[in-house]
Amino acid sequence: MRRRVRVLLAALSALPLTLAVVPSAHAADPTGMTSGFYVDPDSSAKKWAAANSGDGRAPAVDASLANTPTARWFGSWSGTIGTATGAYAGAADHHDKLPVMVAYNIHLRDSCGGHSGGGASSPSAYASWIAQFAGGIAARPAVVLLEPDSFADYGCLNQTQIRERQGMLSGALAEFGRQAPHTWVYLDAGNPGWVSAATMAQRLHEAGLRQAHGFSLNISNYYTTAQNTAYGNAVNGELAARYGYTKPFVVDTSRNGNGSNGEWCNAAGRRIGTPTQLGGGAEMLLWIKAPGESDGNCGVGTGSTAGQFLPEVAYKMIYGY
Repeated sequence: MRRRVRVLLAALSALPLTLAVVPSAHAADPTGMTSGFYVDPDSSAKKWAAANSGDGRAPAVDASLANTPTARWFGSWSGTIGTATGAYAGAADHHDKLPVMVAYNIHLRDSCGGHSGGGASSPSAYASWIAQFAGGIAARPAVVLLEPDSFADYGCLNQTQIRERQGMLSGALAEFGRQAPHTWVYLDAGNPGWVSAATMAQRLHEAGLRQAHGFSLNISNYYTTAQNTAYGNAVNGELAARYGYTKPFVVDTSRNGNGSNGEWCNAAGRRIGTPTQLGGGAEMLLWIKAPGESDGNCGVGTGSTAGQFLPEVAYKMIYGY
């Protein structure tokens, strides 16, 4: 009942904002509607530890990874997307917890990196997919990271494709604003070592950042929280100077405990970072990339595919070697 009363009060308080030009930027605070972050009961670390209890690495994986709130990624592998997001957000809602979700299905996904290539078959297919994604969440509280790398990965797109990508992302923000009023949506701003703050601010703004709650940093990378905070503040400085506004940002700390060694794809010697929490130099520190899940056929994950859980990599990441 306590949870339902909070949702009702939040919904009522949000009613005067329904005619705002940028409704999703004014979504009711989902962190205040829940009692903490949701732990995915079907995370790769949790499932591996349960299935391999006799493995000497299992206790460490269970203690250090399996019970830390970590984002659930959704893409073409998720089946009927509205059903999938609805089930996940509904399970979190049942426990009065806040789910962290990643939408990862944009047309021409990972054009430059290639290890996670794919995505929707066309901009119109993506528009349909993301509308169903938002519709599945509906009025439940949630945090959504929208299409990691989508702005930093412009180097392999032509101008027509860039304009299409901007349209897909601004259209996605409009769908969340319309269908998911208690969801905070973050556009992705890459990481400190990829694109200059000035360029990133322009790309974010041109794709409709005003409609988003904020932007995300360091997804699937290793830069320290301090480096990301400095970069996020620099992006906000450019936004303020050019466009007259700033946005909150979140940092992926899942693998940044030892910082970056300059490699991005299954880098050796990395370590888990600060567990998911509010604050910490950003609006939130989140485990977005699941530690131990491969970035692709590269680095210490040679021979694996993107998203595959590698227990030895996970175990070493706990201890930083």
